[in-house]
Amino acid sequence: MTQPLAYIHPEAKIAHNVVVEPFTTIYKDVEIGEGTWIGPNVTIMEGARIGKNCKIFPGAVISAPPQDLKYQGEPSTATIGDNTIIRECVTMNRGTALDKNTTSIGKNCLVMAYVHIAHDCIVGNNVILANSVQLAGHIEVQDHVFIGGTTAVHQFVKIGAHSMVSGGSLVRKDVPPFIKAAREPLSYAGINSIGLRRRGYTNEQIYEIQQIYRIVFLNGLNYSAALEKIEMEMPSSLERDEILNFFRTSERGVIKGQGRDAG
Repeated sequence: MTQPLAYIHPEAKIAHNVVVEPFTTIYKDVEIGEGTWIGPNVTIMEGARIGKNCKIFPGAVISAPPQDLKYQGEPSTATIGDNTIIRECVTMNRGTALDKNTTSIGKNCLVMAYVHIAHDCIVGNNVILANSVQLAGHIEVQDHVFIGGTTAVHQFVKIGAHSMVSGGSLVRKDVPPFIKAAREPLSYAGINSIGLRRRGYTNEQIYEIQQIYRIVFLNGLNYSAALEKIEMEMPSSLERDEILNFFRTSERGVIKGQGRDAG
């Protein structure tokens, strides 16, 4: 259902049961899946690919050109997965040809009011970005991450799966998976045990993750020595190998440990 006061470009591909409220503008080269609700005063620009059963609230601007002086107007996309909610005044810029050529948000995400997601960011599934989170360009946020309100994340940072970042944080370096990150400067504050239990991790898996991070952050070893110790002394598992791979592939470096283990 399209309200008469909304404008939809004739070349946009809109599923038959999408609801578009008044004063919304949808540009050409836009695709919107079944069951999605587009609220009033939303702007959806060229290159948007929006999935099924999404909700986009008033004031949001999706797939605007990147705020990057190197961008030369090349075609690119901004993708939103099924069942994702975009709240008021969220801004999401499309990608650039110099990097991924797309910006994407996965399925079942909640992006709260006033969040900014810059060009070439990749946000995974089941992610929650609280109010006024600001993601600079080229950031990767993996699955099941929670980022607290008013947090600012530096470009090219990677935030590992199942991690939780405290509200009001400045994220300058990579945040490894399964942990809580807090304080200033941002540092390890224990593992995200409550979140892991909610997602079905066993006590044994949580204990293993806790032991790994005690070696990484609390044994006084540098990261290289800590990773070698973990690889030698702890049996291979999905969680162990994911942590080791995260540290070894980090390009910006990983946040530091500080204080006692709060896991």
